[in-house]
Amino acid sequence: MTPDADLLKLAAKGNEPAFVSLYQRHQGPLFRFTLHMSGQVETAEEIVQEIFLSLLTDSRNFVPGKGTLQGYLIGIARNMLRTRLRQNQRFVSDASEPVSPHSELFDALSKQQDLQDLRSAILSLPPNYREVVVLCDIEGLDYSQTASHLACPVGTVRSRLHRARAVLSAKMQKRIRCSA
Repeated sequence: MTPDADLLKLAAKGNEPAFVSLYQRHQGPLFRFTLHMSGQVETAEEIVQEIFLSLLTDSRNFVPGKGTLQGYLIGIARNMLRTRLRQNQRFVSDASEPVSPHSELFDALSKQQDLQDLRSAILSLPPNYREVVVLCDIEGLDYSQTASHLACPVGTVRSRLHRARAVLSAKMQKRIRCSA
């Protein structure tokens, strides 16, 4: 497998297969990150597109010695998301889970509602808490990978994740009490 830095150099020189390789390698994780952070498919798609366009036009800002390309791209996504958050002042989730035709309707609807409630709770977290939940709990990155992507110490990741989980737990417990 060709290293990202080499593919980026080739893509910067106009090598389309190199750019396609980079896109295929990093589009999925970037899309999932931006989707979980924004709660909006359209926003996620737009930001991923903007990230790759900026990568094409100005790839010199990536310094391989400072971290991975994926970490660099997630950093760009974070900045773009924060800009949109400031502009919109609020993200609203429009994602929903399809109902499985093989399950009981009530169970499927209940599970769908639980997932929507969890998504809403995650989206209501402050961005710095939401980032660690998305990267650690949803994307499955470990603390050191998350710290690298967010350019912060591992201890900061751990404390933010602990606080975020506590807030999510309280929100979900409140929901359960209200629906009982």
